Amino acid sequence: MEEDDRKHRDSDRKRRRSRSRSRDRRRSRSRSRDRERRRRSRSHDKDKRNKRRKPYKYWDVAPPGFEHITPTQYKAMQAGQLPPSVPGDPSIPLPPLVPPPTITPDAPPVPVIPQLPPQIPPLPTPPIAPVGSQMTRQARRLYVGNIPFGVSEEAMVDFFNDHMHESKLSQAPGLPVLAVQVNHDKNFAFLEFRSVDETTQAMAFDGVMFQGQALKIRRPKDYQPVPGMSETPTVHVPGVVSTVVQDSPHKIFIGGLPNYLNEDQIKELLSSFGTLKAFNLVKDSATSLSKGYAFCEYIDHTKTDDSIAGLNGMQLGEKKLIVQRASVGAKNAQQSQLAVSVPGLELPQTSGPVTEVLCLMNMVTPEELMDDEEYEDIVEDVKEECQKYGLVRSLEIPRPYQGVDVPGTGKIFVEFMNAVEAKKAQEALSGRKFANRVVMTQYYSPEKYHRRDF
Repeated sequence: MEEDDRKHRDSDRKRRRSRSRSRDRRRSRSRSRDRERRRRSRSHDKDKRNKRRKPYKYWDVAPPGFEHITPTQYKAMQAGQLPPSVPGDPSIPLPPLVPPPTITPDAPPVPVIPQLPPQIPPLPTPPIAPVGSQMTRQARRLYVGNIPFGVSEEAMVDFFNDHMHESKLSQAPGLPVLAVQVNHDKNFAFLEFRSVDETTQAMAFDGVMFQGQALKIRRPKDYQPVPGMSETPTVHVPGVVSTVVQDSPHKIFIGGLPNYLNEDQIKELLSSFGTLKAFNLVKDSATSLSKGYAFCEYIDHTKTDDSIAGLNGMQLGEKKLIVQRASVGAKNAQQSQLAVSVPGLELPQTSGPVTEVLCLMNMVTPEELMDDEEYEDIVEDVKEECQKYGLVRSLEIPRPYQGVDVPGTGKIFVEFMNAVEAKKAQEALSGRKFANRVVMTQYYSPEKYHRRDF
């Protein structure tokens, strides 16, 4: 009996110990889980803190190689105002180190000179923008058309670099032209210069002769002006006649030119009154034949009136020249006789009666009319503007077609309800600008208009 009681007590003791150990284990696991939770919580908080700091990671951090440049200096460099060499640039050699004096026991004490804070030299102002800046690449390129057949890229680079130096348009030692890309199939090239200002000055070579060809130099289509910098050259290169005549009070219109006269013959005629700065004979884009009118400008503006007085009314073959300032329509919009003198467009040389049909000229080119979307935009713009002066009954803009000579291409015909409304439109539109061209006007015969005799 006693033996049974002892076994029972031992069994209870073991169960209690086992429960105690189990509780200890549970507490230990619980504490372990708590520690793990706290660790994960701290890790989560840390991650959250890191995430909150992430947006500031890229603020005011200099690009590789520009660690010693302040953000203000870097912005100035991007805008082409500072050179790439600045204090701290590894390309700038550091001054040689002076070894400290050797001190001996017998030597007198070296006086202590208070050290002044190092003086940072001012940044030099460069004559040109930094080479190869992507920010200014569009403004550092030029389109060159009418290049000689088979010309090499090296020949073009050498030609422009030599001419830039000879004309003193290069602003620093070295080569102004960095690269050239030639398209032999379409007969044009792109030049890339090292600075924006040199690119602009190089436009003065528009019309320069290269291997017997007069080069046409233009801005590329993706050109974007750089704020604060000139968009036109400030110099004229002697011997070069530009192919672009800029709008100005000194721009001259020459009409009634016989179609058989070529550019050199017309320039020779005009040059008898003075040296030409710019000249442009307007040609048909499809046939490259003269349309019978041209524009020019003299270097000496005092020669403008002399040439007008000497050439206007001159008989050339079966035609008489009509020579006047291109801006005359803007100054004398209400004088019908001046509105008629738009020559070379085969219009009658007398104003005739005021009619309800108004012919607008010098507004569009055949190239613009070829594009369907651009054609629709032109129609919409012209109609919307003309409706301010009266009810537009109809509107015709003859379009060119490949291989077909379409009469009236380049003119716009607007039919109003009556002649009074047409006169209001003529007075308001003559001399205005459309697509950066001066608008010229002429009343047109309604009978011809309805017969589509353009």
